Amino acid sequence: MTENNRFLSAMTILGLLLAIGMSSAAFILGVQAKRAVSGQQSITVKGLAEKPIQADSAEWVITIGVARDTQAEALEAVAQELKAVQDFLTKQGLSQDTWSVDVETIGPHYEEIFIKDIPRQVQKGFDAYQNIRITTQELTKITAANKAFLQLRADNHPVSAQAPSYLVGNLEAIKMSLIADATKNARSRATEFVKQDGVKVGVMKSASQGAFYILPVGGSDDSDNSYGGVYDKSTIDKIARVVVTIVYNIE
Repeated sequence: MTENNRFLSAMTILGLLLAIGMSSAAFILGVQAKRAVSGQQSITVKGLAEKPIQADSAEWVITIGVARDTQAEALEAVAQELKAVQDFLTKQGLSQDTWSVDVETIGPHYEEIFIKDIPRQVQKGFDAYQNIRITTQELTKITAANKAFLQLRADNHPVSAQAPSYLVGNLEAIKMSLIADATKNARSRATEFVKQDGVKVGVMKSASQGAFYILPVGGSDDSDNSYGGVYDKSTIDKIARVVVTIVYNIE
C-alpha cells in the first residue's frame, strides 16, 4: 500500500470516529437538555389551615389618676384609691396573688388659661398615677370584673382601664400543627391542579410560611399586629390560621 493510500485510509477512519463521537455527544446533550427542561417544570400553590382555639389567660390593667395641690396630697389620694380598687377586685373574686401594683408616678399638673385671649399652659398642682396589673387564668371572673368596673367609675373613683387582653399560651405548638396541616393542603391543591394533564406532583422544591393569624371568630384580620401576623386579644374564642406557599416539581 502506498503512502498516499495509507494516509487516505487513516483519514477515513478518523472521520468515522469523529462522526460517531459527535453523534453520541449530541444524543447525550439532548437527553440532558430534556431532563433539565423537565426538572424546571414546577407548580406553585398556597396551602391553608385553620382551627378554633381558646384563650387560657387574661391580662388587665387598671390605672388610678389623681390631681392635687401638693405632691404629698397627690400620693395620699392615690393610696386611698388603691385601697378602693383592691376592695373592688376582692369582691370580684380576684385574689391578691393575681395582682401586681406598680410604683406611683408623679408630675406637674398643667391647666390651660387665657391671657389676653392667648392660651397658655400653667402648672397648678401635681398629677399622680398608679397601675394595678391583674393576670389570671380565671377568664370568667376577669370578664365579669370588666363589666362591673363601670360602677366603680360611676362611684366617682378616678380610675380607668382598657378591655382585658385574652391570651393563648401554647402559640408555638398551635403554629407548628397548622404548618403541617397547611403543607398537606398545599399538596392536595397541587395534585388537583395537575391531574388533568397526565402528570403528577413531585418533590417539594421550596416552601415559605406566610403570617400567623389569631383572629376573633367571624372577624377580620385587622387586629393587633404581633407574633409575625395578627394576634386578636379582645376575645376568648379565636381562630388560628396559617398560609404557606410551596413550589413542587412536576413529574
